[in-house]
Amino acid sequence: MFKELVDIKENNIFQFDYDLLNILLNDMTTGKNILWGTDNYLSHGYLYSPNCEIKYEQITSYNGNVIKPRTKKSKIEQTERIRDKAEVFTPAWICNKQNNLIDNAWFGKKNVFNIETSTSWEPVVKKITFPEDKNWCDYVKELRLEITCGEAPYLVSRYDTTTGDIIPVMSRIGLLDRKIRVVNENVNDEKEWYEWIKKAFKSIYAYEWQGDSLLIARENLLYTFSDNYIYKFDKKPTVEQVKEIAYIISWNIFQMDGIKFVIPYSCKNDIQINYTLFGDEKIESVCQGCKKNNYKTHNGIYVKVMNWETNRKVKFVTIMNRSSKNGKSNI
Repeated sequence: MFKELVDIKENNIFQFDYDLLNILLNDMTTGKNILWGTDNYLSHGYLYSPNCEIKYEQITSYNGNVIKPRTKKSKIEQTERIRDKAEVFTPAWICNKQNNLIDNAWFGKKNVFNIETSTSWEPVVKKITFPEDKNWCDYVKELRLEITCGEAPYLVSRYDTTTGDIIPVMSRIGLLDRKIRVVNENVNDEKEWYEWIKKAFKSIYAYEWQGDSLLIARENLLYTFSDNYIYKFDKKPTVEQVKEIAYIISWNIFQMDGIKFVIPYSCKNDIQINYTLFGDEKIESVCQGCKKNNYKTHNGIYVKVMNWETNRKVKFVTIMNRSSKNGKSNI
């Protein structure tokens, strides 16, 4: 495990630790597994339907080649997902430009982590310095959210999701990559480093509809942890550390309908038939949120996320309610 650069094999995760793959497949809101969320796997059978859970035995079959990152999918499948799911991946150099805009505002200056070129960037080699009124701890704990994350290229950049090109640790541009770099530069004690890395992982959130992309995103974050552990200490993390990071990831990188803030397919619009002495009577059970396009009144399962400061579960929709009132995130 941890040797793959782009196409992570679920078989290797399973063989490394049985529980680890199940943690990565877990939907923390429902206590079940994340859903396929796409019809691209129906050729394998009805249990691969969009509203079915992804089971570990399904993705460890076929030598672990069932789920593949975008660059490893066929051109036909890439085109179909663009057409049917509006799935569009952003080149790493554009992700970098947009992430730089966030850091330009936070630091009050440009070229903090790298210097942009036309369609690439050059990493700044010297240690990151911070404004007088902020420090590296503030930066690591600053909350960040990637919406409709796909394979999470804005959070971690192990590879360019459009080309498959590998990106070295020191050149990575994701929001989490930057936080980890800051920890790497400021903490040398292994135990303290691990505690700050957990804080970094707890500070980033993302959601995605399609279960295959969501699993790849979670795997990319987990492998980013390992990449940096090896980079920093020249050895692999322990099984216990990997599983703890995976648990955090599975809370923070979650499956959600980004319009309704519920688990995909969980809203109910059923017609029930009651038989009476005077004939059949139809009763419609209609989701008022879907009917009236009101995200506050769906009868589906509202997604929950973890507030790590209080260790309490909160509905994501309540965060959006508060954010719309005060103009900032309240995760």
